Amino acid sequence: MKYLVTGSAGLIGNQIVLDLEQSGQTVYSCYNNIKPLCGIPTKLDLLNLNDISTTFKKIQPDVIIHLAALTDVEKCEMEPELANSINTKATEVIANEANSLDSFLIYLSTDYIFDGKKGLYNETDFPNPLNHYGKTKMDGEKAIETCTSKWSIIRTSTPFGTNSFKKTFPVWLIENLQKNKKVNILEDQFTSPTYVPNLSEMILEIITRNLEGLFHVSGSTRISRFEFAKIIVEKLNLDLSLLNPVKIDVMPWKAKRPLDSSLDISRINSILNTKPFSIEKSLDDYASQLIDSFSL
Repeated sequence: MKYLVTGSAGLIGNQIVLDLEQSGQTVYSCYNNIKPLCGIPTKLDLLNLNDISTTFKKIQPDVIIHLAALTDVEKCEMEPELANSINTKATEVIANEANSLDSFLIYLSTDYIFDGKKGLYNETDFPNPLNHYGKTKMDGEKAIETCTSKWSIIRTSTPFGTNSFKKTFPVWLIENLQKNKKVNILEDQFTSPTYVPNLSEMILEIITRNLEGLFHVSGSTRISRFEFAKIIVEKLNLDLSLLNPVKIDVMPWKAKRPLDSSLDISRINSILNTKPFSIEKSLDDYASQLIDSFSL
């Protein structure tokens, strides 16, 4: 089996390529700027649609895991055409190539396709993105559904884990607290934080079992950013007084964010042998890595 993974130097891509390589698979790890540490590094520019077609035809992968995206919510809002090109147009080309190659296409989407008015969204809930990032990912989903026949769309939420190239919420938090900086943390925004090693394992089970369709795949805990931060601080014995709870409406963002984009994972929980981690289990597993990384 040949795998092609876009966004291989990113947080999730790095983990998936590592897991695939350790299981003996042939993995083409596609990247644009940062060369990945594992797999067969393969340069790929998502803004060059001809480059996508040429690369895919040359490799002829059995499975395509499309993770690469412009995920900076503010940048997507300020540069909508760039976001359209990377998140939607490139995805459409990839879907067409997957169809012509008869490849199984896995597309990583986001909880930000929802407006956050409901929370605990399931796969039948209607998308209504509040920002341009969410819109481009929703349009990417539509491209997958219409342009190819063998696909799985995986929506996830607030991924975190170990990767030297990506600053996730726990890393950002610890860096600031170690400098004794008081940090504003949202107390009224809820998500389903997802531990990347657990996410990778679930995605690979979906591929191995050829499970097609739309799946919500995230951690099992609906939690506010502030409560998430509190658990991290308590597990690592950091200074809780440096956390300052704030409301989302005080943030100086151009792009709107959903208040509650948590995901209902009951469907995937009933299908997979690999079970989604709770926030407690995720951080129990992750804490030792953070302690080593930050000499805590």
